[in-house]
Amino acid sequence: MNPTQSVLFPGQGSQFPGMARELFDQNLDARALLTHANDILGFSLTDIMFGGSEDDLRRTDVTQPAIFVHSVAQFVARPDFQPASTAGHSLGEFSALVAAGVLKFEDALPLVARRAQAMQAACEEQPGTMAAILGLDDATVERICQEITSAGNVVVAANYNCPGQLVISGSAEGVAQACEALKAAGAKRALPLPVGGAFHSPLMQSAAAALAEAIEKTTFSPARCPVYQNVDALPHTDPAEIKANLLAQLTAPVRWTQLVQNMAADGATDFVECGPGKVLQGLVKKIVPTATVGSFVV
Repeated sequence: MNPTQSVLFPGQGSQFPGMARELFDQNLDARALLTHANDILGFSLTDIMFGGSEDDLRRTDVTQPAIFVHSVAQFVARPDFQPASTAGHSLGEFSALVAAGVLKFEDALPLVARRAQAMQAACEEQPGTMAAILGLDDATVERICQEITSAGNVVVAANYNCPGQLVISGSAEGVAQACEALKAAGAKRALPLPVGGAFHSPLMQSAAAALAEAIEKTTFSPARCPVYQNVDALPHTDPAEIKANLLAQLTAPVRWTQLVQNMAADGATDFVECGPGKVLQGLVKKIVPTATVGSFVV
């Protein structure tokens, strides 16, 4: 184990057609896990991952299991790799918990599928959207969101991705109002995101209620290494704390900036992204410019 090495797992948005195909073809452990995922889910997720279109992969009930399964398959393909700490962005936290030995893959995948279903149902029940705000300080974004919410249209800071990049989430009206107000306050850009719901906002409350029962029925073990969680950006190893934070994550912001800063303050210098895409590597370099970043090589 390298005491300065951390492994990071991506969240929704990192999917792509053909994902994990190379892993399936080249690594027996990854192939076994991908095949097992189909059995657990009761449908061929790999058919959609390998041969589906971008639209097929954009469905929440497919996207979340696909990214999770790809990430864990890549991790198990390197049984020699033992990180000193783990973290995952939103959905990626489930992959981080498997890597740290908190959840077994067989238990985590049904939870991910349940989370995706619950979030989709919440989107239909409480329609909402999100937008990326660039070039404005966090405090100004938070203040303006609070003012709009207090006036009756829900909008909150949802993803603290890196300094100068914060995603807001809420009702369509609230997000639209906030975008105009934030541009007037000096934001360089306010970009609506192509999502079907207000993730990491109070509008996901019904999803949290649906997921709570599934989490309570699932066995969580003490972590083999610290897992830095989205809700408080702090390292956790205790199963009860991890459960509570995982559930709270649905309606709370992803504090990725603070999380990576805390990992670095605790000694992490080498961050390896495991899973589809390279988004987290770019964010880490913006948060901790001195950090070493890279992809997980099988």
